[in-house]
Amino acid sequence: MPNPVIQAHHINKRFGSLQAVDDLSFEVSPNTCFGFLGPNGAGKTSTMKMIYARSKRDDGGTIDIFGHDPNTEELAIKYFCGVVPQEDNLDEELNVIQNLRLFARFYDMDAKKADSRIDELLGFLELGEKRTALIRELSGGMKRRLVIARALLNEPKLLILDEPTTGLDPQVRHLIWDKLRQLKRAGTTMLLTTHYMEEAFQLCDTILIMHKGRNIMQGTPKELLAEHIEDYVLELTDPGKIDEVVQSALLADVRVDESGQIVRFYADDIDSLKAVADAIQDSQYYLRQSNLEDVFLKATGRTLNDRQ
Repeated sequence: MPNPVIQAHHINKRFGSLQAVDDLSFEVSPNTCFGFLGPNGAGKTSTMKMIYARSKRDDGGTIDIFGHDPNTEELAIKYFCGVVPQEDNLDEELNVIQNLRLFARFYDMDAKKADSRIDELLGFLELGEKRTALIRELSGGMKRRLVIARALLNEPKLLILDEPTTGLDPQVRHLIWDKLRQLKRAGTTMLLTTHYMEEAFQLCDTILIMHKGRNIMQGTPKELLAEHIEDYVLELTDPGKIDEVVQSALLADVRVDESGQIVRFYADDIDSLKAVADAIQDSQYYLRQSNLEDVFLKATGRTLNDRQ
């Protein structure tokens, strides 16, 4: 295994009475995508901000980012990081290329080199035809791609993505996923927070699930599925009176998860769920393979917690 390029050990962050990050530890290997999953308020963004020196961690823990401590070497870390924040904070009064040129000046880039890099990135993110368009003329997907282009101006070793595709349509989301895979293959290490389980499955080499500031589960997407959830699930969306079905499912070693108006039956043996489906008769149901969302909800619960 290659030596980790990010090491965080026993880090904490408190805001008043709120323990946002609680004794969190993890390591990130080079040229990989490391994902943070968790409900709103789980501590994901607070963790990211401590990594790229936007916020200082509390005393006691340690963070090493490519050999630098973000509490004491803020500028060094910002120099080799690219950050895609949750919100698109582009300058609405400037056009596309002006936004990128302005940001390039923060890295003291030569004007000719900056323009060459801008042309390269606009082509890479398929924005070349919008180089002179004003920001307010761009669609949401175009703005998001421009924010990613801006984060790549300094050819970062570490790309931090805080919910990069929230609110985007599937076509734009898949385009961004493809570009991020290309960056990872080219050697960029990435940190990702997302609420899209499919996004985490598609992009992440390792996933850490957080809840109330703590690491409650970690592994590759396939490991999380294999170790923490049954292979198949039958979702009953119109349960009605199914007490007898539930009892028979329990006797057949089928796990039953009742939440609101939906009942879910989990089992490793698909034939057991087919037997439950036969007993349900005319009720509406959906039989499928389990996914990361099932793991996530099993780990963090299906109801809103007091930090959301």
